[in-house]
Amino acid sequence: MAQKRTGKNDATLVNKKKRAGVRRYINLPRVNPNLPLSDGILVGKTLYIAGTVGLDPITGQPPSDVDEEIRLMLESFQKILRQAGMESDDLIWVQVFSADLSLWERFNSAYRQIFGKHFPSRTFTGAQLLAGLRFEINGIAIKN
Repeated sequence: MAQKRTGKNDATLVNKKKRAGVRRYINLPRVNPNLPLSDGILVGKTLYIAGTVGLDPITGQPPSDVDEEIRLMLESFQKILRQAGMESDDLIWVQVFSADLSLWERFNSAYRQIFGKHFPSRTFTGAQLLAGLRFEINGIAIKN
C-alpha cells in the first residue's frame, strides 16, 4: 500500500488505496485485445463504462446495417453492466455520440426497448467517429 505524507503540520499519512477505492477492471472479449483501454471500471458501487461501439464480433468491423450496429452496441453495453452485477436500472447517465444525427429516431427506438420506462439522464451529440462507426455510448451506473 502506497502511503505519503500530506505535508500538513500533523504529518497525517494518507492511504492512497483507501482514498481511491478498490478497482475492478471489466473487459469484454474483442477482436483486438491489445487496445489500451478497459471497457468498464467498478469503484465501490460506481461503474464507469468506456465508449462502447457496435462491432461484428467476428470481423471487428461495424455492420453495414445501422439497426444491427445499434443492437450490437447496446448488447455490449449491457454485458459490461452485467459483469459488474448491475442492470439497466442502475444507469444514472449515458452519453451517446452519433456520426449521423438523422438516425436519432432509429436509435431512440432501440434504446426504448432496452431501457423501458426508467431512462438514465442522457446526452445525444454529433461526432466524427472512427472506422465508419455511426454510434458510440458511454455511461455511469451506481448499484442500488
